[in-house]
Amino acid sequence: MSSTATTLKGQPLDKAVLDAMLRRRMFYTPSFEIYGGVGGLYDFGPPGCGLLANITDLWRKHFVLEEDMLEVDCTVLTPHEVLKTSGHVDKFADWMCKDPKNGEIMRADHFVEAVLEARLKGDKEARGQKVVEDTEDPAKKKKKKAKSEAVKLDDAVVQEYEEVLARIDNYGGSELGELIRKYDLRNPETGEIPSEPVSFNLMFQTSIGPSSNLAGYLRPETAQGQFLNFAKLLEFNQSSMPFASASIGKSYRNEISPRAGLLRVREFLMAEIEHFVDPLGGKKHSRFSEVEDVELVLLDRDTQLSGKTETRTVKIGEAVRSGLVDNETLGYFLARIHLFMVKIGVDTSKMRFRQHMANEMAHYACDCWDCELHTSSGWIECVGCADRSAYDLSVHAKKTGAPLVVRQRLDEPIVIEEWEVDVEKKKFGPLFKKDAKAVEAALLATSQEQREKLAKELTGNGKVVVSVEGVADGKAEVPAEAVKIEFRKRTEYTREFTPNVIEPSFGIGRTLYALIEHNFWTRGTEGGDEARGVLSFPPTVAPTKVLIVPLSSNAQFKPHLKKLSQRLRKLGVSSRVDDSSASIGKRYSRNDELGTPLGVTVDFQTLQDNTLTLRDRDSTSQVRAEEDTIVEAIRAIVDGSKTWADIEKELPKFEGQEVEVAAR
Repeated sequence: MSSTATTLKGQPLDKAVLDAMLRRRMFYTPSFEIYGGVGGLYDFGPPGCGLLANITDLWRKHFVLEEDMLEVDCTVLTPHEVLKTSGHVDKFADWMCKDPKNGEIMRADHFVEAVLEARLKGDKEARGQKVVEDTEDPAKKKKKKAKSEAVKLDDAVVQEYEEVLARIDNYGGSELGELIRKYDLRNPETGEIPSEPVSFNLMFQTSIGPSSNLAGYLRPETAQGQFLNFAKLLEFNQSSMPFASASIGKSYRNEISPRAGLLRVREFLMAEIEHFVDPLGGKKHSRFSEVEDVELVLLDRDTQLSGKTETRTVKIGEAVRSGLVDNETLGYFLARIHLFMVKIGVDTSKMRFRQHMANEMAHYACDCWDCELHTSSGWIECVGCADRSAYDLSVHAKKTGAPLVVRQRLDEPIVIEEWEVDVEKKKFGPLFKKDAKAVEAALLATSQEQREKLAKELTGNGKVVVSVEGVADGKAEVPAEAVKIEFRKRTEYTREFTPNVIEPSFGIGRTLYALIEHNFWTRGTEGGDEARGVLSFPPTVAPTKVLIVPLSSNAQFKPHLKKLSQRLRKLGVSSRVDDSSASIGKRYSRNDELGTPLGVTVDFQTLQDNTLTLRDRDSTSQVRAEEDTIVEAIRAIVDGSKTWADIEKELPKFEGQEVEVAAR
C-alpha cells in the first residue's frame, strides 16, 4: 500500500518534478518513443547507463569477488522443455481481469489495491485529514485512475480494507474475484465490475530455428542456466561444497499492466546468486558470525496475516536462533543484502525485509524474504531471498537422468540395504526408441516402496508397468529381460546427495529507481522560488565523479582542462568538462541533477600558481589547493577512504564565485 514519499531531506516528494528531471537529464526514456512507445520498455541514457554499470560493478565486488562465487553468463533463449520441468510453464502467472465494456486488461491484485486505497483516501478527506495527492506528469497520457471521493467509512470498514491491503499478496484468483464482488469494486474508466480473474502466464513465447519446431521462451529469470550447469560448476570447484554461482543478465516477463516506470517493466536486468549447501549440515554458514549483529527491519508473515504491517528491528543472529529466519545461510544473505543496499546509498529508514506468506510463496521455496524499498509507489520488492530447497536440481535430474548430485567421501563407511533398479540398455533402446530415456528416468525415480511392489510384479507377471509422463497413454510396459529389480546389500564409502539452494535475486532496475528517489532532494535558489534538484549519490555509484569547469571560454584554460581530464581518467575517475557559456552556478546546478559529487574550477589563479578549487555537491562548500593535492583528494573521496568532512579539515576553505560569475 502506497503512502507519502519524501526526499532525502524529508521534503514531500514531487514525483512530476523528479520524472521531468530524469527525462531532461536522460537517465532513462520510453523505448520507441517517436513511434508512440511500448508499455514496460525503457532505454537508458548516458547517466542511467553509468549508474547501472556502477551498481552492477559494486554488486560483483560485494558478492562475486568477496564471496568467491563462480560467475556464469547463460543464454536468454530457453527451450520449452526446460521451463516446463522447472514449473514455470504451469505456475509462472499472475491473475488478470477484463473490463466487459472497453476490454481493458487489468492485473487483479493491483485493481483491488487501487480501488480500496482510493476509498481509504476519501475516508481521510471526509474526516478532515490532510491527504497528499499523487502528482502525475501532465505530458503523459494516463488512464483514468481510481479517484478518491470524500466519503466517510465506518471504522470497522476502514479496518477491514486495511487488513485486505496488508494481505493483498496472499490472495489467489478466486479470492480476488470474491473481494471484487464483495466490495463492489468498479473500473473508474467505465464504472463496470471486471470479469472473474483468470491466470495469465508471464513468459514471452517464441520458436527456435527456421522450422519453428522447437518451442521456447525468453527466460523469466537467470536461475535455470545456473542449475543446468551445476555439475560442471561443481567439477570446476574441485567438488568442494558449499559454493555459489552468480549471473547478471536480462530477463523478460510479459507484465499484464506495466506501471510506475522502471518498477514494473517487461525487460529488466537481474543479478542472481545460487548458493548450494548440504541439507544435512543445518544450512550453516562459515561467515555468519561476521554479520549476526547486523540489525534488520523485519515484517514477518504472522503480522501480515493478522492484517497489520508493523515492523520490528531484530539482529539477524537472534532472528535465526528464534526460527523467524529459517537458517544461517538465508540469514547471512539477508544481512549481506542489507549491507549492499547501505553501500550503494539506499535510505535505510525506507528499507524493510518482508517475509512471504504461504499463498505467495514461490512453488519451490520453503522460506522467502523480500528486501522492499519505499518509493512514491509504496513498498517495492527489489530483492527476493529464497530457500529453494532441492527443487530445481531434483526436477531437472529426474527429467533428464543427469547426475545433478554431490558425492562426498565418508570418514566411516556405511552399509545400505535397499531395492536397486538395473536397466538393460541394449534391449531398452530398441524397445522404447525415443522414449527410452524418459522410461528409464521414471524407473530410477521410484521410491523403495514402489520398487518392492514392482519386484513382486516382475516376478509374478514377467513385466512391470510404470507411469511415464509424455509417452502414449502415460504408461510404459517393461518386460523382465529389460530390467532387474533386486534387494541388495552394499557398503558405501561415499555419500551422494542433492544440495539445497539459497537464492538472493536482485532486480537491478527497481533498485536503481528506488536509489534515485532515496537520494533526490531540492534546494531553493537565492532570490527566487525555483527549487533546484539534487541527486546525492555516493561517489562509488555516481555516473560521473567530477565536473571540470573553466571560469570562462578563455583559450588559456584549455591545456589545463585537457591535462586534468586525462589525469583523472588514468586514475579510473570519470569526469566531464563543461565549458558552455552558462554561469558557473548554472553549470554546477545541472550537474547536481546528474548526481556528480565533485566539481573542479579552473580559473585565472590556476594559470599563475597551478591551484584549483574543489566543490562538494551536497554542501556547495569549496576548498582550494595545488593540483596534485586536489587530485589526491578526489581519489580518496571516490574510493571511499575519505569523506568531504575529512577534506575540509585538511585543505583551506575557498569562498567562491559560484553563483554569479558568468563565462565571457
